[in-house]
Amino acid sequence: MSATTAPEGTRLSRGPLTDLLTGGGRQRRFLWAAVALVVLFSIVRVVSGEEALTSSSTIGAALLLAVPIGLAALGGLFSERAGVVNIGLEGMMILGTWGAGYGGWHWGWGGALIGGVLFGALGGLLHAVATVTFGVDHVVSGVAINLLADGVARFLSELIYTEDTGGGPTQSPSLDGGPPTFSVPGLSSGPDWLGDVEGKHWFLVSDVAGLLRGLTSGIGLLTLLAVLLVPISYVVLWRTAFGLRLRSCGENPAAADSLGVPVYRLKYIAVIISGALAGLGGVFLVFIAGIYREGQTGGRGFIGLAALIFGNWRPGGLAAGAGLFGFADALQLRSRSAVVALFLLVAIGLAVVAVVQLRRARYWQAGAALVVAAAALWGFLTIDELAPGLVSFTPHLITLLVLSLASQRLRMPKADGLVYRRGEH
Repeated sequence: MSATTAPEGTRLSRGPLTDLLTGGGRQRRFLWAAVALVVLFSIVRVVSGEEALTSSSTIGAALLLAVPIGLAALGGLFSERAGVVNIGLEGMMILGTWGAGYGGWHWGWGGALIGGVLFGALGGLLHAVATVTFGVDHVVSGVAINLLADGVARFLSELIYTEDTGGGPTQSPSLDGGPPTFSVPGLSSGPDWLGDVEGKHWFLVSDVAGLLRGLTSGIGLLTLLAVLLVPISYVVLWRTAFGLRLRSCGENPAAADSLGVPVYRLKYIAVIISGALAGLGGVFLVFIAGIYREGQTGGRGFIGLAALIFGNWRPGGLAAGAGLFGFADALQLRSRSAVVALFLLVAIGLAVVAVVQLRRARYWQAGAALVVAAAALWGFLTIDELAPGLVSFTPHLITLLVLSLASQRLRMPKADGLVYRRGEH
C-alpha cells in the first residue's frame, strides 16, 4: 500500500527511532496533562470544600460507571475503523444485558459473560448483514437495531421469565453472584494507609491517595479485563497486519481491495467484534445490579459513541472520554452540591482554553470561551445546590459540552459510513 493510501496513523516511511521519539513525546504530554488535571481537581476541591470530588468512593463509582461506556466505545472503534458507522451500540448493549441475565440465571457469572457477548455479537452480525451485504444506510440500520433490541428483549422476557421463575416481563431472576474481586496488595489490601492519608484532606496528597484507593480496591475481574482491552485494542489495530488491513477498509476500501485485502470479510469481523464488546458492556451492567432489568442501559451506548468521537477514534482518547462521563455520573449520584463545584472546574478550564486561543490569534473562539467561563464562575458563586432534574442531566450536559469543544480537532476515518461495492469506486 502506498503512502498516499495508507490509513491515518500509519507512517510506513518513518524509522523506528522517529516513532519512538514521537511516541515518547505524546506519552510525556499525556502524563503532564494528567498531572495538571489532578492538580486542578485538588484546587477546586480545596476552594469549594466538596470532598466528594476526589474521594475514593467517587473514583471507585466512576470506574464502575465508565467501564460499560468504554466497552461500547471500543466496540464502535472497531466498527468505524473498518468503515461501518455503528449507531446500534445501544441496541447491542440491550441484547447483551438480556443475554447476561439469561446466561447468569442458568450457569452463573461465567454463563452471563458468554451469553451477553454472544447476544451482542448477534446484534453486530445483523448490522453487518444489513450494511455490508445489502448496502443499507448505516444510520438507518443502527436505529432499526436499537428499536428491534427493545422489542426482542421484551418478547423473550415475556416468553421465558414466568412468575414461578422469579422474573417477569421486565426483568430476569436474580443472579447468584458476579466475578471475583480483589484489591492491589500494598495499596488497598492490609492496613488502610491510603484511607488515612485521604482523611487528612491535605492539598494534592490526599487527592492522589483517594484516586489510588478508588482505583485499587475492590476491583472486579471484568473491570480489569475492560481496562486491559484498551491497550490490547491499540496493539491489535495499530501494531499488527490485521489492524492495518482493517483500518485500510475504513480509509480507502477500493485501494485496499486492489491490494488483495478481503474488505467484506474484515468489515464483518469488525462489526461482530463491535457487537460483542457492546454486549460485554451490557454484561457489566447486569453484574452491577445483580439482575437484568428493562431499560438498564440508560442510553450508555449513545454516550459510548460520544466518547468514541471525543477520543478522535483512538483507544486512549475514548478511554479518557469514558472516564469523564463516568465521573460525571458518579458525582451526581454521590453529591448534588458537589456537582456545583464542576462549574468552577469548567470556568478554570475554559479560561485556559481562551488563553491558548488568544495565543493562536483566534479571537472569536477565545471570546466565546471567556463568556462561557464567566457564566460558569457566576453559577459556582451564586448556586448552592442544583435541582434534582438538572443534576441527573449532568452527564449528558458534559457530553454535549465536551463534544462541542473537541469538534475542531476530530478526524474520522475517510470512508466511515460509506457503502462500498467492489468495482464502483
